[in-house]
Amino acid sequence: MSIVLLKTLVIVADSGSFAAASEQMGISPAAVGQQMKRLEAELATALFDRRSGAAQLNPRAIAMLPRVRELTAAYDGLLDDLPGDDSWQGEFVIGAVPSTIRGLVPLSAKQLMSEVPGLRIRVVPGLTQDLLEQVERGAVDAAVLSDPGRVVSALDWVPLFEEPLVLLANPDIEDDDVRNLLQTQPFIRHTRRAAVGHLADEWLSSNGVSVNTAMEMESLESVASMVAHGLGVSIAPDLCVPDPIFSSLRKLPLEPSARPRSLGIVSRRDSAAVRLVSRLAGVVGRVIAGRNRDSQ
Repeated sequence: MSIVLLKTLVIVADSGSFAAASEQMGISPAAVGQQMKRLEAELATALFDRRSGAAQLNPRAIAMLPRVRELTAAYDGLLDDLPGDDSWQGEFVIGAVPSTIRGLVPLSAKQLMSEVPGLRIRVVPGLTQDLLEQVERGAVDAAVLSDPGRVVSALDWVPLFEEPLVLLANPDIEDDDVRNLLQTQPFIRHTRRAAVGHLADEWLSSNGVSVNTAMEMESLESVASMVAHGLGVSIAPDLCVPDPIFSSLRKLPLEPSARPRSLGIVSRRDSAAVRLVSRLAGVVGRVIAGRNRDSQ
């Protein structure tokens, strides 16, 4: 069981709601909700009464809360007896899906390095399934990636943010009809090996929309570049921390809305870098929250 999920339960209990907990943690309310659903699945029991619309701790959760507090406090005490982040030897290796390489990950790495002087970071790009395998075998300490679905018990998946899927179009295109654009413009597809490619195909299939695939790209960065040069349209997540090229594109909402991409961090539960992984999750959450505040 993930200690991160237990800590989130305590924060939700103390703050009174998912929304208040999300502000304190620097992640989205949806991510808080996902974490609590994952905890309920791991415990095989409901922890919240959701009938009123606002999730409230149920009697079972309230009864177990004192023991959860003891567990999280004991865990923090255990870590306090271990060497601190400043004594970390070697590189801290972070895997990252390509869509996070030009914005979210470098900003997060910069902030993490400012908090841990002398820390050396190496970033390994890759698709979600490839990174998942690298984390499992210990080649990567932690990875920022799309929701992998089910993970083996040795790994810990913590969702942090949900990005809605949108239609990407060149700024010179004035048409606002999503279906018309998809059916009349060349379609630039994100590889089917990636989680985003599956989500886009799922929406197209469920809504009976046929497209004329002109290209299939390995990364969202490449997709955005092709769209920016007027080579077609695409379906992609509205990146929480976009680069300048992605920011310049038109983004039209999909109706009905598609399943969003969930971004989070996966790591080994027995990782020697457990404290750095926890710090990384906090930094990523703060970078996303800061970007959202700036865009409002």
